[in-house]
Amino acid sequence: MNILERLYIAVFKEKAKRKLFSRGLARVSPPNLEPVLRKDAVHFKHFGLIGDIIYAIPAMKVLAGDRKIHLHLQINQKTLYKKSMKHPNEGKILTEKSVSMLAPLLLSQPEFAVCDILTDQPVDYDLDEFRNYPFDYNTNHICRWYFHMYGITADLGQPWLRVNPDHSFKDEIVIARSFRYRAPGISYDFLRNYPDITFVGLKEEYEDMKKAIPGLKYRVVTDFLEFAQIIAGCKFFIGNQSFPFAVAEGLKVKRVLELCFECPNVIPEGKDAYDFCYQPQFEKIVRELYYQ
Repeated sequence: MNILERLYIAVFKEKAKRKLFSRGLARVSPPNLEPVLRKDAVHFKHFGLIGDIIYAIPAMKVLAGDRKIHLHLQINQKTLYKKSMKHPNEGKILTEKSVSMLAPLLLSQPEFAVCDILTDQPVDYDLDEFRNYPFDYNTNHICRWYFHMYGITADLGQPWLRVNPDHSFKDEIVIARSFRYRAPGISYDFLRNYPDITFVGLKEEYEDMKKAIPGLKYRVVTDFLEFAQIIAGCKFFIGNQSFPFAVAEGLKVKRVLELCFECPNVIPEGKDAYDFCYQPQFEKIVRELYYQ
């Protein structure tokens, strides 16, 4: 295929994408963009994923203003992942256990008054409405999907999560790596040369990473508040585009993101934010952070 043929195909695909976007846009109605008049609290609905919920917090804070956030989570929705992509909830996006793990973290934030399972509560903002729009959700920044939806903004360089750090991890590199969103050509083997590395995440993910890092330790947590306290207290955090990195990004700790080139919708912002998709640069970042 010569360069002219490639250019023709690229232009054709671009026109097709524009046509599909325009058709999709014509089929949706915008949400209520007027301010909610409740005086005491603002009610939000979300069906997950749990990382998306963390990335929705800046929007919830802006929309709630000085009022308390009541977050109602819809459970047992069918997974958005392909069958080939491993996920712990067995075909569901959020489960009752997911909510019980997440609630302690959110309720520790002063802006949140409620985090529960959706039944018949009032809903002022359905945070899942963005999925009705024909946007390419493999791109941009997940936080900004909600900004686009409601015509708002926030400073994403500032923390939107705060917890008391677990200082027993101050000398530890903490890592998490899901089976999803792994960058091709990336190896964690070199980390076996660094002492004091702890894995947080699923047991099967830990067992997989232990093949690369034989001395890797594993920490089981009771809930995601404990999880966040470990990340807040560590020397620095390494993760890919999954829930643990969302927590690290919200906390604005020293953090290193393994970027998935096929789905670059997580964008580290602010101080101490690094991302990589090439091996030498990954090793350089770790080396410099470790010896700071």
